[in-house]
Amino acid sequence: MKNTHLQHPEDTILTGDLSVLDWFQSDMSLSVKIDGAPAVVWGTDPATGTFFVGTKSVFNKKKIMIAHSHEEIDQFYRGNVAEILHACFTNLPHHDGIVQGDFIGFGGDDTYTPNTITYVFDDIIQQNIIVAPHTLYATDDEMKDAYVINDMVDIEVFEDTECCKFVQPRAWKVDKDLSDVIGFARQMSQLVTFAEPLEAEKLKIDLNKCIRQGMLPEPEMFDNSRLISFWLLVKSIKEDMLNTCRNNGPKAYIRDRQCGGEGYVGIGNGQMHKLVDREVFSYNNFSMGVGK
Repeated sequence: MKNTHLQHPEDTILTGDLSVLDWFQSDMSLSVKIDGAPAVVWGTDPATGTFFVGTKSVFNKKKIMIAHSHEEIDQFYRGNVAEILHACFTNLPHHDGIVQGDFIGFGGDDTYTPNTITYVFDDIIQQNIIVAPHTLYATDDEMKDAYVINDMVDIEVFEDTECCKFVQPRAWKVDKDLSDVIGFARQMSQLVTFAEPLEAEKLKIDLNKCIRQGMLPEPEMFDNSRLISFWLLVKSIKEDMLNTCRNNGPKAYIRDRQCGGEGYVGIGNGQMHKLVDREVFSYNNFSMGVGK
């Protein structure tokens, strides 16, 4: 799979691509979407054969920021990100592939709020750094051409070291039959006029704006009300699936309210999408100033 931004399932239907309805019923693998920051990429640079660290900027087409040394970290990065990458360069175990994960924090505590969600571990973390690996990449040439192999749950379990604590919760679904509502969605799609790609991108912005303001989008607020009604239906199918997901990770809280975490990433039928409760996570993400 290409190294692309993960989409919400409901956003993929705006142009008339209904393949996500098959994805909902696929034999998918699940991984927990950890809410860390920043995203850290590390492993072996295929161009040099040497260990590297960086942010997602290692995949840039231009201004590629791959750091093979502490000196290169200072050359490419600044501030808190540079401090974190220095610690990662020192403490992460070397890996033959290309790994992406989220940085949770430095050891010495049992409670961490790297972004919007607060994670509480059972014990004080003794290692120097805490990282949640979630994606493994490969490339036939340069880093900018890297593609996703699969999620880490099905490929590799990272063992903790003396220096690094890996957070890699196991995720699973309990059984729930979604065939009736998906069948209804297929019927409803026949009545919908779908958007052209540029219009769909604008709709995503407008829909996300509603959610960030704590409003549930209403079909009457949009010119293409049937499309928004269909979007809401697919969103409800995603939420039904999200409610069947479980994990054994650290306890997670948003504003002192316990939650299941940020969400999950599901891979099936050659597609990868995120399962996130947008009303809870996206709203709080924005209102707490994250990403502004």
